[in-house]
Amino acid sequence: MNATVRSITEQFPLWRQAAQLDLPTLNPDETHVLIGCGTSYYLAQSVAAALNEAGIFALAVPGGEWLYRPESYLPAGTRPHVLAFSRSGESTETVQAAVRSRREGLHVTALTCEAGSSLAKNADTVLYTQTHPEEGIVMTASASLMLLTGLRLAGLNVTERSIQASEQLLHEAGAQFAAAIAGRSHFVFLGAGSLFGVAQEGALKLQEMSLTYTQAYHPMEYRHGPISLVDERTAAVLLYHPAAAGGGDKLSLDLSSKGAKVIGFGGPGELRFELAGDASTRALGVLPALQMLGECVASAKGLDTLTPRWLTKVVTLA
Repeated sequence: MNATVRSITEQFPLWRQAAQLDLPTLNPDETHVLIGCGTSYYLAQSVAAALNEAGIFALAVPGGEWLYRPESYLPAGTRPHVLAFSRSGESTETVQAAVRSRREGLHVTALTCEAGSSLAKNADTVLYTQTHPEEGIVMTASASLMLLTGLRLAGLNVTERSIQASEQLLHEAGAQFAAAIAGRSHFVFLGAGSLFGVAQEGALKLQEMSLTYTQAYHPMEYRHGPISLVDERTAAVLLYHPAAAGGGDKLSLDLSSKGAKVIGFGGPGELRFELAGDASTRALGVLPALQMLGECVASAKGLDTLTPRWLTKVVTLA
């Protein structure tokens, strides 16, 4: 078992700690802008969707976009609460965006796994979660922990039962992935609502870990053009939203008829895994299994996920 696998499989005690963290209550009368880069941005997208569903207006924006062109995302004069996601707290665009936001008098809340980071020092509120000590360049436990914290801000109750269900899903799926991915070189991740950000994160994890071509779309959007790439080399990871299972069923059949191997989480597929709860519960619960899928594809290709090509643990720009 390498360090990446340990950081995936041993993350659940850290979830239990994060589930007990005292969190502020967000003002439903405020606009909330969630920023981050890479994985952190995708997590922010899932959290923003969950906040909107809870009646709290939220918008996810890449850190660099919020730094350089915030007027493209909110009308002039809007004074949002800024929530900045960053594992290291050192990602250049996110830190600079936090600094600029505070300079303009906006309240900044940092969600990070480094309590003494530059982001933490440039935030009004810090929500710190300790990640796995062996986590490497690729974000695994830290991604789950920041997602958990963000979804709790949206009202998600992270119970012991839901934590155990996620751990069971991880082990069940990990034992079956090898057969499902054999001969597949094109991976598609599909999710709606608060599952869309997690679908994007699943695609990014697999791409980073295994140097494999991946895509992520909203489920119905995939039929409008991108489906032209589907053939017998495609594996489609379908994250079923509890409010739209019928459409997912039809899409699964369509993809299968074109040669794809469908891995269904919460609904039909050649490989099917059960997911319970609302969309936010499913988003958090499925993430470790998606992390393990990336590790399995990398292992099949003989790649070391501790040294992904061209990547560093912290992205800093001069």
